[in-house]
Amino acid sequence: MKQFNAQETRNAMTLINDYTPLLLRICVVVLFPFSGLDKILNWDSAMKQAGNIPFPRGMLVASIVVEFTMPICIVAGWHDRLAAFFLAGFCVITAVLFHQFWRFQDFWRFKEGMGLQHFWEFLKNFALVGGLGFIMLTPGTLSVSKVLQHPLESTHVVGPRAGSPIAPAP
Repeated sequence: MKQFNAQETRNAMTLINDYTPLLLRICVVVLFPFSGLDKILNWDSAMKQAGNIPFPRGMLVASIVVEFTMPICIVAGWHDRLAAFFLAGFCVITAVLFHQFWRFQDFWRFKEGMGLQHFWEFLKNFALVGGLGFIMLTPGTLSVSKVLQHPLESTHVVGPRAGSPIAPAP
């Protein structure tokens, strides 16, 4: 097995540090273009799902535009915070309008069914809001090297020091 010298190791870590933020952004937004494509390919089904929302055709076209353009902006880093804000809002609206788990009787009995399916979809939308929120609020990211050097380091989550590391206890 080949042994890597220090320079090769540094080069590999630099490559990992440089491209991990891009890879993570792709992971957060990858589902949106596929969702937009699904709406295009299955237009009738998407219109049926839109139900009684005002201006269903216009809203469906707008959602397709959002699902294609905002991820591109986020991945490219072009007005990425604004794009993340719009996409997060889209996720909240989608959750509230189309995943109303509380309306299904089977949900309140905690039985398999449409209620639980919508509950999980509702929560997944808000998980995406959290990931998009990190894109909006954290202009810089820690390097993978830094995380590997201090894997158990904690972070302030509220207040003026939010996002900064907590000093280890003496």
